[in-house]
Amino acid sequence: MTKPPDSSRRSEHSRRAILDSALALVGEVGYNKLTIEAIAARAGVGKQTIYRWWPSKGAVLLDASLALSGEAWTDTGWAGFPDTGDLAADLKSVLRATVDEFADPRYEAPARALTAVGATDPDLAARFTEQLLEPQLALYEARLRAGREAGQLAADADVRLVTEMLVGPLTYRWLMRTAPLTHAFTDALVDSVLGGVGGTRDLRDARDTGDTGGVA
Repeated sequence: MTKPPDSSRRSEHSRRAILDSALALVGEVGYNKLTIEAIAARAGVGKQTIYRWWPSKGAVLLDASLALSGEAWTDTGWAGFPDTGDLAADLKSVLRATVDEFADPRYEAPARALTAVGATDPDLAARFTEQLLEPQLALYEARLRAGREAGQLAADADVRLVTEMLVGPLTYRWLMRTAPLTHAFTDALVDSVLGGVGGTRDLRDARDTGDTGGVA
């Protein structure tokens, strides 16, 4: 007896095709020219199929970006923020990887589009923050908290503030294109931020003994 078609498998296939099509099209034509009709045609589905699952093209793109982010973690085998015992090295490693990701058109086009649409769509912005941004920031906070406990940050360091001090300038430079986004920039950023919040053991020890070697 022939088994009936698996509707769940068919639905997942259609969903995957829609998400892939949204990512491809936003890179080709940009967000302003992206349409539900174009996504449906590329995916080989009816536009009503898309509207059954998503209320807007922005919502489609957000779910596509979430799927892409999950795949990136799987492909690299990255299960979480690295913890080698060297806080500065771990932060530099992750921020360098972020620079590489921003330079990849697969990530850059949808990320820029979502940033732009989030400025005028509060609901989408809230979902973007809750589902994509906050989980990433939480990884920074957890690693900084471990570093604080290990004495690599000042005991009173605000890990959320330090996280935003690290991520904010990088995001600003990428978004506004004020200067090249390079590994050298992220390395200098980590050194500056950690130095400013008591994140360098040698400087902190020197301050404790009163011998700062001319460092205020």
